[in-house]
Parts: sequence; C-alpha cells; structure tokens
Amino acid sequence: MDRGQPSLEPQAKGPSVIAPVRAVLRLRRRVCVLRKRRLLQLGTEPDAGTGVLRSSGSSGILRADLDQPKFFTFDSLTELSSRTPRKRRRRSRVVLYPETSRKYRPRTERQSRAQRCLLLLVAIVGFQVLNAIENLDDNAQRYDLDGLEKSLQRSVFGQPAAVGRIMALLRDYLATHVHSHPLLLALHGPSGVGKSHVGRLLARHFHAVLEDGALVLQYHARHHCPELRPVQDCRNELAQRVADVVAQAEAKEKTPLLVLDEAELLPPALLDELHGLLQPQRSHHYHNAIYVLLSGVGGLEITHFVLQNASRMLPPHRHSASSTQAEVSQAEEELHSSLHELLAREHPLWHSAAIVPFLLLDKPDVVNCFREEMAGEGFFPEQELAEHLAEQLSYYQVAGHEFAITGCKQVVAKVNLLQQKPAHAGH
Repeated sequence: MDRGQPSLEPQAKGPSVIAPVRAVLRLRRRVCVLRKRRLLQLGTEPDAGTGVLRSSGSSGILRADLDQPKFFTFDSLTELSSRTPRKRRRRSRVVLYPETSRKYRPRTERQSRAQRCLLLLVAIVGFQVLNAIENLDDNAQRYDLDGLEKSLQRSVFGQPAAVGRIMALLRDYLATHVHSHPLLLALHGPSGVGKSHVGRLLARHFHAVLEDGALVLQYHARHHCPELRPVQDCRNELAQRVADVVAQAEAKEKTPLLVLDEAELLPPALLDELHGLLQPQRSHHYHNAIYVLLSGVGGLEITHFVLQNASRMLPPHRHSASSTQAEVSQAEEELHSSLHELLAREHPLWHSAAIVPFLLLDKPDVVNCFREEMAGEGFFPEQELAEHLAEQLSYYQVAGHEFAITGCKQVVAKVNLLQQKPAHAGH
C-alpha cells in the first residue's frame, strides 16, 4: 500500500465489535423472558412492590428485582417472617365485676401447702397449751385449796391478810408439780396470834388430801431437839427425816409438807442444814416440797408497828372480814419490807423465805376464840360468857382498840376452868 492513500481498516472494525454485544443482549433478554414464562407455568407470582417470586412447590425463594438480576436463594419463609416487625400486643383492661356477683380468687392465688402446714402447727401448739393449762388445774385440785382456804377463814380469827397471803403462795406453787426450788413460808408474830394453830390446820389438811401421813412432817424444836441433846445428832436426824419424806413424795409424785414449830429455838447448825436443803445444787426431789417455819422472831417489831398504826390498820367498827383485809393490806406491805430486813440479818435462811406477819388480835377476835374453844369442849358458845372470859385478859388500849397482850394463848386454860367449877360445886 502506498503511504499517500488513506487506510480503510478503522471503518470496517467498528461494526464487527457492536454486533456481538447486541447479540449477547438479545440472548440475555431471551433468557429472562423464558425464565419468567417458566416460573409462571410453575404457579408462582411475584410479590407486589418487592419483586420477589414465591414458589409453592419448593422451599426456596426467587428474587426478581426489576433493576437487579434475578437469582434463586434458599432463605426459608420463617426467616423472612421473623425479620418483619411485630405488632405490640395490647394489654387487656381490668375486668370489673358487679357488686352483686360472687367473686372467686384465681387458682394461682390460693394458699400453698406451706401455709396449710403452718396453720396445722399453730393448731397443735394451741392444743398443747390448753392441755398444759388443764393439767395445772388438775394438779391444784388434788390438794383441795378451796377447802383449805375455807377452813383457815373459819378457824383463824383476826388474820385475814395472813390467810390470804398464805393461800396465794400455795396456789401459785401447787399449780404445777415440777419446781426449781422449794417453797419456804415463814410465819412470824407475837405469842398467841395463831401461828401454831395455822401450822396444825395445814398439817391436818395435807394429811387428809395426800392420804399418807408419812408425807407430812411436824418438827418441834423444843421436843425433837432439847438443850441436853447434841446439836450434831439433831442435825443428822433432821436431814434424814427430810430426805425420807421427799423421797417418798417423789415416788408418789406429790408435794410434801414440813412444818417446823418454834423455829426461834432451833440451833444455828439446824438453820444451816435447812438453808442447805433449799439450795438449787440439791437433787431435784428436794425442790418439790413446802417448808413452813413458825417463829416468834420479829414479834416485838410487829407489836410496835401495830400500836403505832392502829388507827390506819384496824377500823374501830369492823363489819366483815373482807373490809378488814382491804384496810390491813396496805399497812402490812410496809410491815413486810421492814420485817424482811430484820430477819435477813438473823440468818441467810430468811433471804429465800416468803415472810407472812401475824398481827395482834383485837378484843372481838379474842371473844371469837373463846366461843370456838367452848364449842369444841362441849359448852354452849354463849356470847355473854365469852365476853366475860375475855374481860379477864390484859390488853393494849390505843386509838379506840383493845389488842390482847397474849392473844388467844390463855383461852384454853380459861375454858378448862369452866369444866372444874361444877366438880367443886358438888363437893
């Protein structure tokens, strides 16, 4: 070819490149048309707006976007559904029941088994408490304390406060059989006011209700431990007798009574022995016992206290024992505290004692003593004769009262003289 002639190759090269590109585009469109026809024949329809073709015969999904090439994926329907936002569930409103209808609690709110067991446990404990209370009443009824109180009120004159305190202490102690310490009653007062009489009444009553005389011990210092007897022998004898009584009472599950009269005459060694019997280190059967000490220690202090407080303690005109007890109780509390301090200095035994003071007897009380003794000796309890005999005694006269110096100590001797007068008249 000559250099001066123009070349024709570029003109022939342009159409040869465009023709294959057009052929590829036509084939691609043809394939897309055939693919759509095939999908329509299989029963699939494209979703509106998404361009996704869903097939009913297979688990797969055909994506046919208008602007993107369509291809087949294996995403399951559940995965697609999970991607869609869920609607928030509305809460149901509270149902209001009418007032006249019967309401039931849901089953989920009923009491659990633990609550039922708790109620059963409370019922069992309550039953046990009631049973224990009934047992306490049964133990107190064994000793017939109501009968003892009536007997003391009927036979002991001028000591309503002392009788009331004794009965309160006995009721509290005999409410149960098991105790941590014995009961020590200390009856103090001047001569002739009824201490020994109360001791005899207590011994007689317990002898009857316990149905065994071996469970009641009466110890008289002047009789069982005279001055000529060695003190150590008295101490050993007292310890042995107390041990025998409490051992028999423990075997029979009863509470024994030990009365020690004229305790002011007991040697210090015997007081030490009694103090040792009351200690908590002793065996448990020593704890279940009632000790009654009758003593004249503090009698002078009680006499002075009564004479100084006569107008406040005993009214001149007494109409009933209940009114006397109400008026004496306040003054007796003051006397009790001062008497306890005095006795505590005498011996450590009195620290653990329940002190019961016996007051002086007024003249009407002495008259009642004469009538009671006359009736017991077979005489008619004439009021004029009893007053005549009471006039023969000596009295403290203060604030409109007449308090017997010797109490009812000489009543028995005066009544015995009535039995001798008819005999002398015969001679």
